[in-house]
Amino acid sequence: MDYISNVTEEVPEQQVTFHPAVRIVAKVVSFVFHPLFIPVYISWFLIYISPIFPAYNPHQKLLLLTRFFVMYTMFPLVTVLLAKGLGFLQSIYLKTQRDRIIPYVACGMYYFWMWYVLRNQAETVPAALVMLSLAIFIASSIGLIANSYLKVSMHAISVGVLITFAILLGFSIDASLGAYISIALLIAGLVCTARLITGDHYVIEVYLGLFIGIISQVVAYLITI
Repeated sequence: MDYISNVTEEVPEQQVTFHPAVRIVAKVVSFVFHPLFIPVYISWFLIYISPIFPAYNPHQKLLLLTRFFVMYTMFPLVTVLLAKGLGFLQSIYLKTQRDRIIPYVACGMYYFWMWYVLRNQAETVPAALVMLSLAIFIASSIGLIANSYLKVSMHAISVGVLITFAILLGFSIDASLGAYISIALLIAGLVCTARLITGDHYVIEVYLGLFIGIISQVVAYLITI
């Protein structure tokens, strides 16, 4: 493991240069599809677009989506801002492995709680949401371990969960999700490419993140079914 860490530290800085406009687009893509937003996008799709969701009234749908926003976006964001304000982080952008430890640990607790609550509401909440919440928790847990050796791309982890979830959902229901799976794959490609263009990650960190996301979602699927 120390060998891997040494290799990544000895890799020279990125030699490839990109046009400023390309880098701006890459930063926009990285922001729009930030790991804090991906779970909310998926839950929005399940609640409002997919045919598997129960006949909730608009208020119930909005309430459930708000719960996802609070647990997967607001709480992690507030945690990072507080940690930065207290001097525990060098940057809110989590540019170093050390900066990522506190957010990983805190988010792991949020994600576990969300999965635990949804699992105990299995009679009213679709299994797909329970599976998604479990995959996010597993991915954050593996990400925390991997962070000891590499600055694994959180963006890649999130889109790995996204594409695998879309594919598994497509195999699980009697509805054509080909277009949505294609969109998920396109988003994953754009995000991973953007992380390389911005120079925030090495290729191995992006690939490993994608692999962690995929494996986490598969394991969650096997546990949930």
